Amino acid sequence: MPDIQVILADLGWPLAIALAWLSGEFVHRWTRLPRISVYGLVGFLLAQAFPEALSSGASSNVTILANMAFGLILFEFGYRINLHWLRINPWIAVSGLVESAATFGVVYLISHLTGMPPLTSLLLASLAMSTSPAGVLRVINEENSSGQVTERVLHLVAINSVIAVFVFKVVVGFWVFQTSGSLTQAVSHSGIELLVSAAMGAVMGFIVPALLRRLGALAQDGTIAFALGVILLVAASRAFDVSPVLATLTFGLAARHKRVAFSRTERNFGGIGELLTVLLFVFAVSTLEWERVVDGAGLAAVLLLARFLVKTASVAAFAHVSGISWRKGVLTGIALSPMSVFVTLLLEQTKYMGIVLVDELAALTAMTLLLEVVGPVITQRALIWANESPSQEEK
Repeated sequence: MPDIQVILADLGWPLAIALAWLSGEFVHRWTRLPRISVYGLVGFLLAQAFPEALSSGASSNVTILANMAFGLILFEFGYRINLHWLRINPWIAVSGLVESAATFGVVYLISHLTGMPPLTSLLLASLAMSTSPAGVLRVINEENSSGQVTERVLHLVAINSVIAVFVFKVVVGFWVFQTSGSLTQAVSHSGIELLVSAAMGAVMGFIVPALLRRLGALAQDGTIAFALGVILLVAASRAFDVSPVLATLTFGLAARHKRVAFSRTERNFGGIGELLTVLLFVFAVSTLEWERVVDGAGLAAVLLLARFLVKTASVAAFAHVSGISWRKGVLTGIALSPMSVFVTLLLEQTKYMGIVLVDELAALTAMTLLLEVVGPVITQRALIWANESPSQEEK
């Protein structure tokens, strides 16, 4: 007789992905809630019920596929960023910097006042700055939204994500280098790492468009070529221990400014991209444990409220000078709620360095779970209230 445990281990991830996808489709049709919220909720429940069947290590195939799925989303996200717009309207960049710094300061202060060690508070604050590009972009694509709020959300997410990666790398670097006690060494190491990541993405953003033009098959083969470029870039980032987040973002940014057409039919990289997205959002919560969620729930609720209010107020404060109404400024800040996938994959990367931070960050576990489910819903409602979701009006 075959061993049931072995069968569950072999079929665990395929069954979890299939169940999450089916649940997402049915719930979305009945309630119009974002599919990714359902993926996360189903993934968490299955991970608690069958932890061994959904286990994944730093080098497992599932983890590698999740990183590649995130890379595909980040490429598409980077492709949506218009640097020329930021030069014309620098107040958008200013609001992103202020919003990120204010979130960092408030979250650090609250966590430190609760008795959390300084380094742990810094890590928590650096991660709280970020907004998940994956969560935001998936909601925008699902809602087919467009307009001032949508575009500002995309650019603010790009700004605070890059800042969050840099600060997180500095703090982790200081954690590693604390024997020497050199903050300068930690900053320089993290700065070099991010520069190398951006350079790798820029080079790929030059090579792939040039190759497509040389082949003369830009319209037919663009999706495959860009997907292969992302896969190679994620693999190279892992091999050289640099940031795949910044590398793939830069790749998308460089491809856009090479004037390469990325048609609407290629959004989400087709069916394979959709499948990998389900895996990504199930994976994001499969590493969470119910006990840590309960332990950190109280502090998480306080930090999430503070994060929400600070981001909303900071963006709204620059609404008029950046050319939009107070109402749209508030809705832009509200839409910056998702955080989970970005945080999960950053923490996974620290495991390569032998640093396991989950035990120290129970509050972050609770924040990740809540924003995996609720964050996309908040973003969806903000886009609808801003009247930038035509697909919702048609349903």
